[in-house]
Amino acid sequence: MTRQAVTKHLRLLEKANLVVILWQGREKRHYLNPVPLHQITQRWIDKYRRRIPLASRELEQGLKKIETKG
Repeated sequence: MTRQAVTKHLRLLEKANLVVILWQGREKRHYLNPVPLHQITQRWIDKYRRRIPLASRELEQGLKKIETKG
């Protein structure tokens, strides 16, 4: 990957607020911004977390049907 390609990707990540830039003297340091990453994962996980009780009940009912047939 070229230096220009890396710079372009880092610029995009910075615009998306996924990377924070800190200058240390003449060096430019890039760090992941955990806040938006945490928010994204929480939204994704919460979407499926709400379905777990229903899926568990359906699994339990399905297993009971198999047990009674066998």
